[in-house]
Amino acid sequence: MGSRVRVPSAPPRREEEQQSKLRFLAALFRYSLFQKPKTMFLSIINGPNLNLLGKRCPEIYGSATFEDTLAEIRKDFNDYRIEYFQSNCEGELIDAIQRDGFNPDCLGIVINPGAYAHYSIAIADAIEAAPAPVIEVHISNIHAREEFRHKSVTARAARGVVAGCGRDGYALALLHLIRTANSNQNA
Repeated sequence: MGSRVRVPSAPPRREEEQQSKLRFLAALFRYSLFQKPKTMFLSIINGPNLNLLGKRCPEIYGSATFEDTLAEIRKDFNDYRIEYFQSNCEGELIDAIQRDGFNPDCLGIVINPGAYAHYSIAIADAIEAAPAPVIEVHISNIHAREEFRHKSVTARAARGVVAGCGRDGYALALLHLIRTANSNQNA
């Protein structure tokens, strides 16, 4: 039995790969048949410490700020209005979930509850109460990290969870919400 020779590949260009993936996902939406009124929007809500992206643990979360990521998302999903809110305070996050989640013009919410995912029953209850669909996102794979991060109490209330896909998780969640809204519109 012969041995296999491994040919080293060029190191991945993380920034280019991420931009390429987001552009690909956005292209999928451009061909959507879903015609939305100008008032319709999607909401992204980020929880505690996500205002520190680019500064905190860049080996886990990357070196770009969320504002950089949001600019890319808005460029790639330019046919959709995307609202953004971030807070380190649980009550303010609940207020944002209720404000957008009960707004009939909201197609859905993408939420990264941060550490609140692991213990905030109040945020889980707000997600569960909201008529708008909610997708929970985690930049890192929470199941490959510390034991206390493996359980998300807010995930049970969300329609879906995207974890471990880096910043692409936001685009994947938006894609799902738009497809869901599209299928509901055509039903």
